[in-house]
Amino acid sequence: MNTQHETVGQNIRQFRERLGFTQASVADYLGIARELISYYETGARSVSTDHLQKLADLFGIDAYDLLEADSAQQQINVALAFRAEDLTAEDLASIAQFRRVVSNYLKMQHVLADET
Repeated sequence: MNTQHETVGQNIRQFRERLGFTQASVADYLGIARELISYYETGARSVSTDHLQKLADLFGIDAYDLLEADSAQQQINVALAFRAEDLTAEDLASIAQFRRVVSNYLKMQHVLADET
C-alpha cells in the first residue's frame, strides 16, 4: 500500500518523464538540489505545498492531480501531458507561468459560464 508521499512521488516522476524533463532540470527550475527531486519521487521526503504548486504549473495540471492515487486516472493525466526537450530552467519557468495563466483563464471562463 502506497503512502501519500509515495503516490505524489510516483505522479511527479510520471509527469516529469512523460514531458521529457530530467531530475536536474526540474531541480534547477525549483531552485533545489537534484537529490531532493529523487527523494520526492521515491516518497522519502514530502513535497512542500510551494513545490507542489510549482510542479503542477510546470506540468500544466492542477496540484490535486499530483495527489491522485487512482492508477487509471493517473494514466489519463499523464497521457494528456505534452513532451518537450532541451529546456533550461528559465524555459521551464516561462512554461509554468504560461500554463498558470491559461489555467486561471479557463477557471474564470467556467465561473462566468456558471453565472449565466
